[in-house]
Amino acid sequence: MFKEFEREFRKFLKRFKTLNEDLNTFINTQLKIAHKLNIIDNKSIVRISNIGIDRPKIYKARKFACKALKGKGGFSGIRIIYAYYDEEDVIEFIEIYYKGEKANEDRDRIIRYYKKKS
Repeated sequence: MFKEFEREFRKFLKRFKTLNEDLNTFINTQLKIAHKLNIIDNKSIVRISNIGIDRPKIYKARKFACKALKGKGGFSGIRIIYAYYDEEDVIEFIEIYYKGEKANEDRDRIIRYYKKKS
C-alpha cells in the first residue's frame, strides 16, 4: 500500500468503523472473483484506461460494500483504485475515496506511481 492510500484509509476508518473488515471481505471475495476466476462484472470493477499505462493494469472498484453505510449495499459510494500485476498475482492499493466528496480518481497520482514502471 502506498502512504497516500494508508493516510486516506485511516481517515475513512474514523468515519466508517467497519472499513477494515469491509476491505478484507472485498479482497477475499470481489478481487478473488475478478482476478483469480477471471470474472469481471462491469458494474463492480472496471479497468481504468487512457492513462498511458499498460502494466500493471489499473482498476476502479465501484461496488464496495461498507457495513457502516447501512442501506447502501454494494454501491456505498466508496471507490477503491488499485493496480493488479496478473503474472505475479499482486495487488497494490492506490487510492480510496468517497464519491459524495470526490467525483473521480486521481489520475495524476496513478501516472506518478506507474508511468516509469510501464
